[in-house]
Amino acid sequence: MWDFKKAKAEAFARRRRSSYRLLRYPRQMPIPDYQTCMLPFLQYLSDGAEHSLRDAEESLGEYFKLSPAERAELLPSGQQGVFKNRIGWARTYLKKAALLESPKRAVFKITERGAKVLASNPAKIDVKYLEQFPEFIEFRDASKPEISAATAVEMPQTKTTPEEAIELAHQGLREQLAAELLTRILGCSPTFFEQLVVELLVKMGYGGSRRDAGERIGQTGDGGIDGIIKEDRLGLDTIYIQAKRWQGSVGRPEIQKFVGALQGQRARKGVFITTSSYTADATDYATRIDTKVVLIDGKHLAGLMIDFDVGVSPAATYVVKRIDSDYFEES
Repeated sequence: MWDFKKAKAEAFARRRRSSYRLLRYPRQMPIPDYQTCMLPFLQYLSDGAEHSLRDAEESLGEYFKLSPAERAELLPSGQQGVFKNRIGWARTYLKKAALLESPKRAVFKITERGAKVLASNPAKIDVKYLEQFPEFIEFRDASKPEISAATAVEMPQTKTTPEEAIELAHQGLREQLAAELLTRILGCSPTFFEQLVVELLVKMGYGGSRRDAGERIGQTGDGGIDGIIKEDRLGLDTIYIQAKRWQGSVGRPEIQKFVGALQGQRARKGVFITTSSYTADATDYATRIDTKVVLIDGKHLAGLMIDFDVGVSPAATYVVKRIDSDYFEES
């Protein structure tokens, strides 16, 4: 009996292999940018059949010799894969230049123009190459903000997708804000720093309320411990805190003192917070002891303050939207 599924799979494999006889990608670089993906993407469609973005992502991942870790790498937001995002934008730009088309939802195929482009054997396809097509020029110009002729400048080409550009800009702003936070903290008093730590832990869900946590901080008088805070609202367990507003790295001796103080209180959990960093020896020691000690350095501290809105406030909010395909489904 004819095995239709097997025959279809074998035919697809033959088409995919034939598509890649054109090029062999020398794997000597990280995940390729979306412009580098354009030519291999169009070559993948050279069989004239309809393909899904998922199939294209899988085949191009093999073509570019991406490792499982590289295929799984996410954008900074964690909402989408880097390679999937770049493949998606390569498809969008090729479609805007009328080199491929979508005959129905979620599938696409090469157009007559796309086949002619491949027949010309281009060395590469990028944004500059696509500018020879009027449809792409119209798309590009419609995407630009309206500016006066006097201030108009040529838009620089970029290898990042729009999502990547937004997220990279956001990451840069976040890192700058984190550095400013640490500078401000170092200029404050030790008492203020203790209050800041309490505020942060309460915002993170510890301590029950700020009043309860504030009454405990800095009142133990025990060497190596700056405060105590409830692990939850019921106070089922207690966390001991050490807060160091330092500029130099915290070494293993300081962590050992803190652990000794915890053992003196028969405590099982502690958090050591510093505005600086930890030596490798200190970090290694904290991972090998029975007592659970969490080390939070200055970079991590600033990141938590940003995440939980401690010492910062929103300046602007941007919402990126995409098509809701389900809305357009006709029953």
